[in-house]
Amino acid sequence: MLDANTRTSLPFYRLLGIRVNALTIPELNSLTGEAIEKNQKVVIACHNLHSLYLFHHEPKMRLFHAQADYVHIDGMGIVLLARLLGHPLGRQHRVTYLDWLKPLLNEAASQHWRVFYLGMRLSVCSRLREIVHQDFPNLEFSTAHWNIEQRPENSLREEVLQTINAFQPHLLFVGLGMPRQENWILENRQRIGANLILPCGAAMDYVVGAVAVPPRWTGKYGVEWLFRLLNEPRHLWRRYLLEPWYVLRLLLMEMIAFRSRIK
Repeated sequence: MLDANTRTSLPFYRLLGIRVNALTIPELNSLTGEAIEKNQKVVIACHNLHSLYLFHHEPKMRLFHAQADYVHIDGMGIVLLARLLGHPLGRQHRVTYLDWLKPLLNEAASQHWRVFYLGMRLSVCSRLREIVHQDFPNLEFSTAHWNIEQRPENSLREEVLQTINAFQPHLLFVGLGMPRQENWILENRQRIGANLILPCGAAMDYVVGAVAVPPRWTGKYGVEWLFRLLNEPRHLWRRYLLEPWYVLRLLLMEMIAFRSRIK
């Protein structure tokens, strides 16, 4: 973990039961460089409306976020909710991996950082290696795939950890989907030999074109969810059509509590 002075010097906000940091891409890159320079182990989690829902329904998800060093915002929904509650957050504080990945890999290539990606699909891992090596030929980059749904967790746990630690990455992306990736990091953090551990969900699926990439303007205006729902209705209908009602309930409860405090 980073030292207490660094952690407390960065702004954070509490809303709807969660904690988020107000971080931009340059600030995230700066934290990454600091962790590597000081040889520290840092977990940077992220929150969007889906993770907010899981946070309130999964005890391990709450424990993971309690132990995370930083939590950046990965959805305009969180930014808008925070602003409704009076927090001074803007669009620059909404950082998705689609926007952050290239600046981060640029920094990694220039600083000679080693980068590793753990994903669930062999095809995505293979294509990702091709893309990264083409765009960043001098970057030390490797991958491993682990489809937990097809192979029991215990059968590959040791193999995966040995593969990661043998590569000695500075940055480790974990793309096993929520909340699997958070649970895996929570259980194995002490054994993971990486400076920065980043749960990234299905971000790499978008990078390699396995899933249609939303136009970047949709994220800026908070309608990226609609593009994704239209492209993957069977997979995402529950996330985008049911879970927000629970979030709305949380918002109403917090607004009522706020009004009662100021009376």
